[in-house]
Amino acid sequence: MSSKEAALYEDCAWVDFDLMERFMADVFKAVGVPEEDAKACAEVLITADKRGIDSHGISRLKPIYYDRIRNGMQKPVTKFEIVKESPTTAVVDCHTGMGMVVSKKSMQLAIEKAKGYGMGMVAVRNSTHYGIAGYYAMMAADLGMIGISGTSARPAVAPTFGAENMLGTNPLSFGMPTDEDFPFVLDCATPIIQRGTVEIAARASKRVPKGLVVGSDGNSMTNPDEILEEMLKGNASLLPLGGIGEGTGGHKGYGYCTVVEILSAALSGAAFLKNITGVNVGHFFIAIDVSAFTVLEDFKKRAGDILRDLRAAKKMPNQERIYTAGEKEYLAWLERKDKGVPVNKSIQKEMLQIIKELNLKGYDFGF
Repeated sequence: MSSKEAALYEDCAWVDFDLMERFMADVFKAVGVPEEDAKACAEVLITADKRGIDSHGISRLKPIYYDRIRNGMQKPVTKFEIVKESPTTAVVDCHTGMGMVVSKKSMQLAIEKAKGYGMGMVAVRNSTHYGIAGYYAMMAADLGMIGISGTSARPAVAPTFGAENMLGTNPLSFGMPTDEDFPFVLDCATPIIQRGTVEIAARASKRVPKGLVVGSDGNSMTNPDEILEEMLKGNASLLPLGGIGEGTGGHKGYGYCTVVEILSAALSGAAFLKNITGVNVGHFFIAIDVSAFTVLEDFKKRAGDILRDLRAAKKMPNQERIYTAGEKEYLAWLERKDKGVPVNKSIQKEMLQIIKELNLKGYDFGF
């Protein structure tokens, strides 16, 4: 961990992964999520923390799941309804239940179809926030398949040459098995940064760099609290990958963001663009059986060779190493596996509030 990274965690308490996962599962159960579903939700969140994706782990528990269930916005019990199906495809309705539950079952269904026919795809509607997209891609990669997943989200991103948030952060993830200690996992939102990054900046009272967010007047915004407030009003927008205009490729990020929107909404019949409220989003899950194309071990070796060759490429001046997708997350796990989850002061307060409101016993985190 660099000195800069260490500074980010200097005010954090570190909580054991198993303890944190059990805590989150107990919170979900306490607000009405069935036990097995609660464990599934906690597993998705703790996976984000294990991989260093702090924007989608314990930090999401209260504002995205706990609060929404408590205020009746989201249902704790998930109805997994298959409304249309073929040997290789399915459309599922979540009925505003737990996005992580319907998503895990949907990728499992896609994997089963891929086992029988080489490929499987499931589209989901009326769902809710499903955590990190990479979790579902890794489900397939861990079984020797290629996994692909994406989801729509509340409006947050402006189209190229626009100054109004129309598209969601719309992450797109690919997981592929390799012969290394970790799979290739590309898990990226399609704007330059995502809403969670702004939320982390707000908690840390840090400015957002210029050129990442624009107001309705087209000028950059840097105050994270103001950005979050104005995004809800439609007066602030994240910029797509590539940035402002077409000169640096902003239209490419805008295009990929739109691809995810179409695959998430048009196939399943989900809400789209300004009609998305956060509890009616769409997802898609694709599983591809590598053995339907080639010998799995040959694929894993060739994929590993590609990644190793990339990392061995000539480096720019003053750069120590080149990374490939999924590597930093694996290194984060190695760094954290004996330390646990970093919990900043803001999240500590949220956890203590939840413990008090639910009267949870047996949780003394020392903060």
